[in-house]
Amino acid sequence: MNIEFQGAARTVTGSMHILQINGSRVLLDCGLFQGKRDESNERNKHFPFDPRSISAVVLSHAHIDHSGNLPNLVKQGYNGPIYCTPATKDLAEIMLRDSGMIQEKDIEFLNKWKTKNHQEPVEPLYTAADAQTACELLKPVPYEQEFPVIQNTTAKFTDAGHILGSASVRVTVTENGTRKMLGFTGDVGRRNMPIIKDPAFMGNVDVLISESTYGGIVHDPPDNMGEILATDISHTIERGGKIIVPAFSVGRTQDLVFTLHTLFDKGRLPRIPIFVDSPLAINATEIFKKHQECFDEETAQHVLQHHDPFGLSQLHYVRTAEESKKLNTIGEPCMIIAASGMCEAGRILHHLANSIEDSRNTILIVGYQAEHTLGKRLVDKEDVVRIFGTPYRRRAEVLVHNSFSAHADGNELVTYVSAFDRKQLGRVYLVHGEYPRQCDFQTGLKNLGIEGVEIPERGQVFPV
Repeated sequence: MNIEFQGAARTVTGSMHILQINGSRVLLDCGLFQGKRDESNERNKHFPFDPRSISAVVLSHAHIDHSGNLPNLVKQGYNGPIYCTPATKDLAEIMLRDSGMIQEKDIEFLNKWKTKNHQEPVEPLYTAADAQTACELLKPVPYEQEFPVIQNTTAKFTDAGHILGSASVRVTVTENGTRKMLGFTGDVGRRNMPIIKDPAFMGNVDVLISESTYGGIVHDPPDNMGEILATDISHTIERGGKIIVPAFSVGRTQDLVFTLHTLFDKGRLPRIPIFVDSPLAINATEIFKKHQECFDEETAQHVLQHHDPFGLSQLHYVRTAEESKKLNTIGEPCMIIAASGMCEAGRILHHLANSIEDSRNTILIVGYQAEHTLGKRLVDKEDVVRIFGTPYRRRAEVLVHNSFSAHADGNELVTYVSAFDRKQLGRVYLVHGEYPRQCDFQTGLKNLGIEGVEIPERGQVFPV
């Protein structure tokens, strides 16, 4: 068996790894690469392998940097199964269709410019119809149930505690009479976070592919997230400002809304209007309600007592573009939660353009911001940023709440890996992280006595 690393190698996005087993190929994740536009277009459009050579796909979770290029894989000839958990199937269906519509709209806008400048039009990476075709290949498998992937190869999903339905994967391979176990963490969540269960141990493995997003970085503890949030929101309200929140539609939006619900119940915040300006987030919230088997005990009890932790009395779900535009005319304190989480597209850009130059306002960052994104420039508190190509002077306060991160921090990652039997664990490969973060995580693992830690480059192949 060989492992070929073709995505999220020394970078955070575009998760994609190939297991070469007994002459067959199994793909772990098929995510969109997100970065500089030209590089992203090239890497997402052209696979470094023939999609028809893949026998099966195993999907860790629904986030677009893990699932978002599946429609293109299918468009280019893949027609096999895409294994995932039931909640991931439901989330991936809405997210991939939404991604297809975004691809179409982006190309429509680009082609208008190309036509005006006498250039040849281009096609979208994939369409909503392509996404629907991919969704028809999704095969749901519950947590902790062994299932066949290809001949002499089985897999099992274990709750990764990252988002609803997220899974780590343990693959068992019998090759030339020898059985080996490979683990893929997917994205590892944090303990004691709202709504979903804590990460669970997948069982011992011989080889581990581990995410490393926050290697060497320590988050604020989740126990304090509500109180710190209440303090920051109160300060903004006192000065008559708005709170603008770029948030991923799946996971972060629901965590934030649930935490706000708790704060209002305790009387820790004045009741201001809250707008969730994302049709995708609204649809995702309905799927959260459907999959209460993924909830932790505290949330399950909360649901029994309050019926609907996502339906605050002052919460307004905004679906249409016309409703979204009206939000910019509000002159009183309010909170607007909108996608995209890294401020690279979507309705959040309009709200930022409308609010960023007013010092009364707050831009609240609650998720990871990749390099070369507007979100990262906001985190770096640049004085002038471009939105829709227009420069804006940043006068709004920017606050970063990393306690809301759905990714384990550096210490939590080291603790996660320390659970594996070091006598059996022969090799660890670090993916899904910027190189400096991976080096820090590598050092942390070496301090545990784990020596065989590799940081693969894109295209590298390692024997198991």
